[in-house]
Amino acid sequence: MAVQVTTTWLGEMRFESTNPSGHNLFIDTGEESGGKGEGYRPKALMLSGLAGCSGLDVAALIKKMKLKVDDFNIQIEANLTEEHPKYYDKVAMHFNFFGDDLNEKKLQRAVELSVEKYCGVMEMFRQFAEVKIETHFLKKAN
Repeated sequence: MAVQVTTTWLGEMRFESTNPSGHNLFIDTGEESGGKGEGYRPKALMLSGLAGCSGLDVAALIKKMKLKVDDFNIQIEANLTEEHPKYYDKVAMHFNFFGDDLNEKKLQRAVELSVEKYCGVMEMFRQFAEVKIETHFLKKAN
């Protein structure tokens, strides 16, 4: 399946990028690099893509398994190499589940299925980074 994205320069350091879903996003650098900070940074966008890919998998599995989860989020910490071309060589993903009646075993299985089987972005990251996964079960967020 071919996917097409068109990214158009809007002047200075700003770009607009199309998406097959029909939603566009803006890419820009910070002022320190000549931009105005009016868009996503490309490397951080990759991390959002990773969290989004796995998050969608887990959300679908929560629904399919009929699990009770009040909320969940995915926090990512990534190490950027010092030398050019700079890339993420280490990535830590923290899956945080909130609720008073969490089925920890099934939620852990949902994370494992995403990480090991379904998330294509995860597989791409594994080609260039060491990826560590942690799952946390917490009471309701206040």
